[in-house]
Amino acid sequence: MTWHFAEYTRHLQEGAVLNVTVADVPVALYRFDGDIFASHNICTHAYACLSDGYLEDGVIECPLHQARFDVRTGKVLSGPTRIALSVYPVKVNGEEILVDIPSDTVAATQ
Repeated sequence: MTWHFAEYTRHLQEGAVLNVTVADVPVALYRFDGDIFASHNICTHAYACLSDGYLEDGVIECPLHQARFDVRTGKVLSGPTRIALSVYPVKVNGEEILVDIPSDTVAATQ
């Protein structure tokens, strides 16, 4: 695993979603129930930033066509897509949020 700095914990409040770039990959960071999760920030249905969507109880809703994904697993819960969302491992080291972006994902964006 290769851990990349994503953000500081103080910038991600409970119930919030942040748009960050990690290793040149657009990532959405989520915080709920005291845990932090990360996914690719672009909806699998059409180009829309999930970080502009609505987060409730671990589910992010795309702002464009209301596709809904479980941010813990990436599973599609409803909407016009059947393609799961890529999710990434997260760890907190002190005040830093670190995300593991697979090397094949990084290479695909370059």
